[in-house]
Amino acid sequence: MKRSEMKKKPRKLWLKIPLIIILLLGVGIGVYAVSVYNNAKTTVNEKMHEPVNSIEREVVKKKVKATEPLNILLLGVDARAGDRGRSDALMVLSLDPTSDSMQLVSIPRDTRTTIIGKGFDDKINHAYAYGGVDMSVATVENFLDIELDHYVRMNMEGLEELVDELGTISVNNEIAWNDGTYDFGIGPVEMGGDKTMHFVRMRKQDPNGDFGRTTRQRQVIQGIVEQGASVGSITKIDSMLAILGNNMATSLDFADMKKLLTGYKDTRKNFVSYQMTGSGTNIDGIYYFIVPDEEIAKVHGMINEVNS
Repeated sequence: MKRSEMKKKPRKLWLKIPLIIILLLGVGIGVYAVSVYNNAKTTVNEKMHEPVNSIEREVVKKKVKATEPLNILLLGVDARAGDRGRSDALMVLSLDPTSDSMQLVSIPRDTRTTIIGKGFDDKINHAYAYGGVDMSVATVENFLDIELDHYVRMNMEGLEELVDELGTISVNNEIAWNDGTYDFGIGPVEMGGDKTMHFVRMRKQDPNGDFGRTTRQRQVIQGIVEQGASVGSITKIDSMLAILGNNMATSLDFADMKKLLTGYKDTRKNFVSYQMTGSGTNIDGIYYFIVPDEEIAKVHGMINEVNS
């Protein structure tokens, strides 16, 4: 697995950089943070940048330079002490700068598919436990028959810290429930970090089960995108970079992020999300989510359309 002196040039002191973030257990997408140039460059290149063998870096560099459409795998990882963890959220983010559009496709974590590098079928989120980001990238590419250009991995514990640093995020809640700690009413809900984690983790009280949870994950991602893009307090810069540096890894380096700012920043204007469909079943006493071939072909077409 791989990965200016500002005082002399005050006009370059601040630089907005897009940091595509995996939201929660499940995931996720992008957040814009204002940062001190040198500090941001050091944090991204030395703490967050982790290249992987399954992504051909030089090929992708050319695509980013030419401002071509990109596919980015978002991994939301719930890692425990002494355990690599599993990718509780898998999403494919497609950016099309020609039409200023962004598409986010959620892959149910229990989806049964071939784990590339292992040669047997298992839940797609187990690929990360078996072989980290490299195996996750290869498995998702094989599952959807697509090419991934970048990945972003976020530890969900860092998500809570990030939301707290942003202050709060707001989402439009679709069902009412109480989990013993918080009341979630229907309509706009403002949340800090801990409440956000309760919001995205709830599943048993949702009639749509894991589908409902992934919907909430996408809502939180949008909330972070909007709040992150509007944050202008210089006092938050260092602390946000520290949180991201400790909890986020990506194949994007600082130069890639600067290019995303200039060439892809308007893609957030037209945001579309989609949840892959299928049905649950038990095989040898283990629950799996089966996505039919027709649905896989449909999503393959959706992603290819963005990239055409």
